[in-house]
Amino acid sequence: MDFSLAWQKLHQIGRDLMLALPNIVFGLVVFVGFMLLARGVRALVQRVMRSKKDSHNLSVLLSRLAYVAMLILGMLVTVTIVLPGFTPASLVSALGVGGIAIGFAFKDIFQNFLAGILLLFTEPFRIGDQIKYKDFEGTVEDIQTRATTIKTYDGRRVIIPNAELFTNAVTVNTAYDKRRLQYDVGIGYGDDIARARELMLEAMREVDGVLSDPGPEALVMDLAESSVNIRARWWVDPPRQADILDAQDKVLEAIKNKLSENGIDLPFPTRQILWHDQTEATDGDRKQQREGWPAGQGDVPLARVAVPPPAETEEQQGA
Repeated sequence: MDFSLAWQKLHQIGRDLMLALPNIVFGLVVFVGFMLLARGVRALVQRVMRSKKDSHNLSVLLSRLAYVAMLILGMLVTVTIVLPGFTPASLVSALGVGGIAIGFAFKDIFQNFLAGILLLFTEPFRIGDQIKYKDFEGTVEDIQTRATTIKTYDGRRVIIPNAELFTNAVTVNTAYDKRRLQYDVGIGYGDDIARARELMLEAMREVDGVLSDPGPEALVMDLAESSVNIRARWWVDPPRQADILDAQDKVLEAIKNKLSENGIDLPFPTRQILWHDQTEATDGDRKQQREGWPAGQGDVPLARVAVPPPAETEEQQGA
């Protein structure tokens, strides 16, 4: 093995490195300068856009694009300094050779990046909005280049890829400044429906946070098995989750107390269980198979459940 040839190669590499060392140091200094310049440009864009209302997402988008553009420019200048023979044309030719492979390898990354830019530009929702996507619901904390981060109402963090949010249905709970809530309340069939509706409307109007325009409503929605269901509907402002839960708690308490104080029944389901005699001796005789409802036992329940008689034990069979 010729060690002299290897030594000559190493010696030549060392000489070339020493000759290129000033360019490398200068290139690193230039790149650090571009990094500082990129941060300054990003801060400047944010400061300029901060004066405009309803432009938070656009400010984030423009500042990030400016930051990335300055970094790319700094990288090109640095490579040109370190490698004097490097030109932008050579970079384009190199990207043309490996562009297809890079595109397939980073397809998901590029897709999420473009989706993040479009989300920030079109603003279907903004940072601070409360959204619901599939089984996840919470407040948008940040829209990053790859994914959107939301904080759920129970204090957990969910990271959702931007491409999913851009191509699927998303519910924005805070898109408007008002939100309607509703709840079905059942009253007895013997109660006065008009009186119950009047009391429910009165109870909702007395609750702080319930809007008068549009005003609350009480609509008969269903004649159920053991109750007449009246749907209470009211509007709240603002439509944040904490305010919604607080308003619902107050409204339901007020409706329940108001109806109870005025003698309106809030019935619960009742059932009557009948034992059927299915022996051969009673086959076909409905009077013997089904027991009648005894007189003087109150109202007949609206639903009946047929339950077979209990099986005889071995002791009963042998008796």
